Amino acid sequence: MNRALGVFLAFLQQGLTAFGGPVAHIGYFRREFVERRAWLDETAFADIVALCQSLPGPASSQVGMSIGLLRAGLPGALLAWLGFTAPSAVALALFGGALGGAGTADQGAWLHGIKVVAVAVVAQAVWSMSRTLCPDRQRLSIAFVGALLALAVPSALGQLGTIAAGAAAGLVVVRDTSPAATPGFAVPLPRWISVVALIAFFALFALLPVAAAMFRAPGIDLFASFYRSGALVFGGGHVVLPLLRNELVSAGLIDDGTFLAGYGAAQAVPGPLFTFAAYLGTVLHGPVSGWRGAIVCLTGIFLPSFLLVIGMVPVWERLRRHKSVRAALAGVNAAVVGLLLAALYMPLWKSVILEWGDFAMGLGALLLLSAWRVPSWVVVVIGGVIAQVAWSG
Repeated sequence: MNRALGVFLAFLQQGLTAFGGPVAHIGYFRREFVERRAWLDETAFADIVALCQSLPGPASSQVGMSIGLLRAGLPGALLAWLGFTAPSAVALALFGGALGGAGTADQGAWLHGIKVVAVAVVAQAVWSMSRTLCPDRQRLSIAFVGALLALAVPSALGQLGTIAAGAAAGLVVVRDTSPAATPGFAVPLPRWISVVALIAFFALFALLPVAAAMFRAPGIDLFASFYRSGALVFGGGHVVLPLLRNELVSAGLIDDGTFLAGYGAAQAVPGPLFTFAAYLGTVLHGPVSGWRGAIVCLTGIFLPSFLLVIGMVPVWERLRRHKSVRAALAGVNAAVVGLLLAALYMPLWKSVILEWGDFAMGLGALLLLSAWRVPSWVVVVIGGVIAQVAWSG
């Protein structure tokens, strides 16, 4: 239980400080759980990232659940999700309750400074991961081509295509990877639980709409809608927003202005963007709203990811031991470096580094992270304060 509590506290810290979106979150996780705490090694972390990038749902949350699962079993996965998700979910639910959909989120200078720090976090992650995962010209080339593909097709389809191309290239050009070269990671979970989780994922997807139609219960219908969104969307929170907007606004459950105000607020809080569901559940028109609606929507949108992680991580551990799979994974890991490199440029660099002051702050943050080994959450706070003082007013 002490280990599970440690997982919760570690991810609660991330949930309170991890600004910058899913790519930045992965950078924060790598720094905290690979470099600082050594809960898993670089290769195992990269393999987990590769798996989660290939699954529907919020990749950074799934990486967090996977780390919690490896550290403390099923309670660890649940507490990792709770710690990482609760701060932003509570903040957005309070925002929805206080404003009732009226008003806009504060997009101040402090938020811009935090985004600049996120650029530095991702840059450090790309550099460090490339040294481990792209040790030869073949894998460096896979990363380069992967970045180009991701930039050329900036969508969930492009992301999946980049991963698939990396796997194919790994099978062809990677020659020096063997099962013995990479230690496995122990998954403290009985196999039958993983099987039940995968069955539950597909059963809920098929049966929830039927149950909603049969019982005509608004809570079931709402839960089914958010479960479907979480189960079908690749590419993270920004991709799920148009789907939720079409379903909720067109059904008259929320007006467009209220929806967009919540989206603005979601940019100003740390943690996963999928916690936007807590805001939506709070402000929806109808019998299910307020805190009850927040819990229904938040649980519905994250449950598919939780079930997939519980079902797939043990399978992934067994598959990665085969030589051909290891070669494919080496290519996938190099492609993941390319994906991070592409994300460093677009959207992070192009949307955040706007003038020389941004560039200077980014370099300073990188210096603190890399040379002085300052914890990332401290650098996040420093960046927000400096930006607010320097550029506000």
